[in-house]
Amino acid sequence: MNFQSKKSLLQIRLSKTVALCLFVCASSLWVQAQEITSPNKNLSLKFELKEGGIPSYQLSYKQKPVIKPSSLGLELQNMPSFMDGFTIKNTAQSSVDDTWNPVLGEEKTIRNNYNELVVTLAQAKNNNRYIRIRFRVFNDGLGFRYEFPKQNDLNYFVIKEERSEFNLAGNHKIFWIPGDYDTNEYAYTTSKLSEVPSLMKKATIDINSQWPIKELSVQTPSMMKSDDGLYINIHEAGLINYPAMYLELDAVNYKMRSHLAPDAVGAKGYIQTDAQSPWRTIVVSDKATDILASKLILNLNEPTSYKDVSWIKPVKYIGIWWEYFVAGKSTWAFGKENNVKLTDDFSKLTPNGKHGATTERAKEYIDFAAKNGFDAILIEGWNIGWEDWINNWKEEVFDYVTAYPDFDVKAVHEYAASKGVKIIMHHETSGSATNYERRLDRAFQFMNDNGYDAVKTGYVGKIIPRGEHHDGQWMVNHYINVAKRAADYKIMIDSHEAVRPTGLNRTFPNWIAQESARGTEFESMGGLAPDHTTILPFTRLMGGPMDYTPGIFQTDLSYYGTGSTQRVNTTLVKQLAYYVTMYSPLQMAADIPGNYERFPDAFQFIKDVAVDWDNSYILEAEPGDYVSIARKAKGKDAWFVGGITDENARTANITFDYLPAGKKFIATIYADAKDANWNVKPQNYTVTKVVVTSKTILKQYLAPGGGVAISIKEGNATELKGLKKL
Repeated sequence: MNFQSKKSLLQIRLSKTVALCLFVCASSLWVQAQEITSPNKNLSLKFELKEGGIPSYQLSYKQKPVIKPSSLGLELQNMPSFMDGFTIKNTAQSSVDDTWNPVLGEEKTIRNNYNELVVTLAQAKNNNRYIRIRFRVFNDGLGFRYEFPKQNDLNYFVIKEERSEFNLAGNHKIFWIPGDYDTNEYAYTTSKLSEVPSLMKKATIDINSQWPIKELSVQTPSMMKSDDGLYINIHEAGLINYPAMYLELDAVNYKMRSHLAPDAVGAKGYIQTDAQSPWRTIVVSDKATDILASKLILNLNEPTSYKDVSWIKPVKYIGIWWEYFVAGKSTWAFGKENNVKLTDDFSKLTPNGKHGATTERAKEYIDFAAKNGFDAILIEGWNIGWEDWINNWKEEVFDYVTAYPDFDVKAVHEYAASKGVKIIMHHETSGSATNYERRLDRAFQFMNDNGYDAVKTGYVGKIIPRGEHHDGQWMVNHYINVAKRAADYKIMIDSHEAVRPTGLNRTFPNWIAQESARGTEFESMGGLAPDHTTILPFTRLMGGPMDYTPGIFQTDLSYYGTGSTQRVNTTLVKQLAYYVTMYSPLQMAADIPGNYERFPDAFQFIKDVAVDWDNSYILEAEPGDYVSIARKAKGKDAWFVGGITDENARTANITFDYLPAGKKFIATIYADAKDANWNVKPQNYTVTKVVVTSKTILKQYLAPGGGVAISIKEGNATELKGLKKL
């Protein structure tokens, strides 16, 4: 072989070697993986680019798969997608371990401890346009989000759909409600993932203002349990300037993927960089109690920027409310007419004789609140417009400053102030957010002028702007705007029928509570299953406090003689337990005052129970079956315990090891009687005082649909004398 031939052969071999090297190097980009674990090493996250430059992640807990390899990305309108064609531009890892103090909460101090991985992904085919995916792995789960840095080739874009996948490891048990753009107020169904399609039609009951999603989907927070004992909760955190997320379900392959609420023209979100998505959250443990104890969602939200939070206070209240649902004698409306305008002279309406929010009635409630130590009363139906407020898609529906002829705002304010009682304003919008925003500043100034420092907002009905949804980007921003504007007036917000919460009570601490689920009012409209409130802590309450409106003592509604055969499907004692198990810094004693006067010993627990806490202890829990929680009152040596069960009787295991050692305490135990049942003798209960210590263990019977409530305080020698030690 001559020199030239040898040179040619060498060049061929070199070319093949370089080509092979390039192929190997290029291929390594697709399989390049990044891994991080939780601080306690139980959770492990793996991120990689699959073939085609598709982002993918997987999550395991104690080496058990939680999320199998799942793709990430977004489809865009009229632009190349963020789905594939990526290379890894950069990665960075860091760790955080600090604490912070919520303004109001279940814990005085919250630990924020995670390991973080940030992956910067570039698309060479799109002028190296890039995004970031940020992962945070906590001991109790994972949060991840998309970030869109400002850059020459990425300024504005419209989301067609987010395609975050959650490929599950099996046919899990799931506690679910149907995906719906306009309501969270469905009853929960418990089934296997594979059974959801056959149950969806039955689960999608008729609700005022609903828009069930065409694709098979469920709402978040989505609570699941695997056959091998893992508890998995999928939700989101920090929902700002973005539509709410639902989970489309492939019930054959046990795969979920994100589905966003659209706007009036079908778009899923309008983004201007710098921007980011909400966090997608996966809370996981082999203990159900860890799910309820998780603060992952709160930790993923931004700290508040409010300089002064001294005006944000916990509230225990009563209200002119339940009588509208059950008593048959009261209405929100003043007149008999059914076609009114805000410009009408409401003094010329024909009184229906049943208007609830009168000056006289308000004073009766104020007297009851003052006598029993309540902070405030809610008065619904005080303002004009209730005659035709619902189902008319009406824009100019309420003005929020004009009272009915039989309600004297000034007189009620002065009377309440003389008794040391606050008034909670009520702003029902009937879904007309445009009307509310136009009148917002006048409404809040009216509140300041008349001594109101909290308002219950409502969004019953189809949304205006017409075509928008309760959970779309426009309305998400509306709710936040209301909370932020209210803060300018030092007003606290309790929103009903709003998008489900995502931990924003950390960022906007005056947004102290929401309804956003099927609450007590539905006990008068078909009822709630006895297991409903054993599911809510694992679903709705994962996102934030709920204004559930507990405390119904008269559970058989035929009592009122209106012909109703409806009943509240709990025992009286279970209603007491809700004040501990259903967390909220805003708690209502929802029944009519006269019913509390019939059961003064049980009512004492509602009067005593705290609504803001130093510490919370999840004693035992199983979604759909039972929950037992103990809490220490904020700044006080007082503890309260609540335990609830589903339709089955059970024995609760109540421990007291959170009490200071070496001391004796008086525990007042409110318990179901042996013959009590949610539908037979629900008002039968016992009240017993005993001595307990940190070593005490109580085995307490809970009736079907029942519960237990305990108040605990340190006792002196005189108080302890004669009491039995448990």
